[in-house]
Amino acid sequence: MEEMEEQERIAIMQRLEELRVEHRDLDDIIQRLGMDPMVDQLQLRRMKKRKLNLKDMIGRLESKLIPDIEA
Repeated sequence: MEEMEEQERIAIMQRLEELRVEHRDLDDIIQRLGMDPMVDQLQLRRMKKRKLNLKDMIGRLESKLIPDIEA
């Protein structure tokens, strides 16, 4: 059981890294597109929404890595 938990922890950490990279890349793209006055605003809004969703997913996964404290 403990080995399975460690495998799950490793999988979560790998997924977290993937999401962080995607979030960072999207942030760079959004910043560059934001400087273009001819940018498609709908596309920009979708990218911002995706970035927020990524942030939420990252937060949920990070909270799974925090051990529960028994009261």
